[in-house]
Amino acid sequence: MLEVNPHDPVPPEGLGIAEAARRTGVSVHTLRYYERAGLVITDVDRTTGGRRRYRQSDLDWIKVCTRLRDTGMSIRDIRRYADLVAGGRGNEHERLALLAAHRTELAERMDELARSLAMIDRKIGIYRERMATGDADRLWAPETR
Repeated sequence: MLEVNPHDPVPPEGLGIAEAARRTGVSVHTLRYYERAGLVITDVDRTTGGRRRYRQSDLDWIKVCTRLRDTGMSIRDIRRYADLVAGGRGNEHERLALLAAHRTELAERMDELARSLAMIDRKIGIYRERMATGDADRLWAPETR
């Protein structure tokens, strides 16, 4: 997960959207989308001119959302999780159930990816071996018509 440099703290007045995007590793467009989609659990502060100002807690939460999205969690499920977190205490069992279900799905996908990677590794090994022995031309190729 991206970490904010402790030697580069968020100033008391917050960060503008461009700097918040840089620090969280997402685009300005993504930050705006996360807000519109209901993924941000607090109201992002604004200047008197209406410009967004992000606090450290905003950056930390955006990084959680980004990591969940990176794992393939749907926007709908991230929104549900955000709603539960924003709802405060008393719904921890629901949060746990949501995360546990996602973890199960993610572990299954990782197993499938590991099997696919193993197949690719076998193919690479065959190509390397055949090329080293000089008989790569004997590898299977479809017949042409």
